Amino acid sequence: MKKFINREKKILCIFLMVLCINFVGIHYTNNNAIAAPAKTTKSANAIINVLPTDVVKNPAKYLNKNITFNADFISYSSLGLDYKPALKESDKYIGILIQRNDVIDHVIPLSEMKIFLKREEAEKHLDLEQGDKIKITGTVFSTALGDPWVDVKTFTVLSQKNKKDKK
Repeated sequence: MKKFINREKKILCIFLMVLCINFVGIHYTNNNAIAAPAKTTKSANAIINVLPTDVVKNPAKYLNKNITFNADFISYSSLGLDYKPALKESDKYIGILIQRNDVIDHVIPLSEMKIFLKREEAEKHLDLEQGDKIKITGTVFSTALGDPWVDVKTFTVLSQKNKKDKK
């Protein structure tokens, strides 16, 4: 009789584990489906207006797509440069760190998004400071390490802090 009860307990445990795994899988899939759909057009060169955190949540969706977004500049960075699976050479490019668009009360960089700007373009904007508003248009060229890697095509400074306030 004990063997029969132990066998029933084992079967019940296995059933509950399978049920839990399925529930977690469904819950995870449904949470991903809640994300706002990106605007798409039939043109291969279409530019999709995105929120940077949406791209980080689902980088594969944006792979080889042209995206554009506004952001708060934090700093230039060497993060991700010279990484062979998604190579952008440090002598030709510089990385950009932007503020997470889902946090407003303190500064947290969106380091999961690797953004690369040609050094010659970056040198035109050496006076950028944390909090300056920028617009980036580029292509997600890789999803190495599960992160989006963006090659900047156009870089626009929308507004900068008043230099007189710095004194």
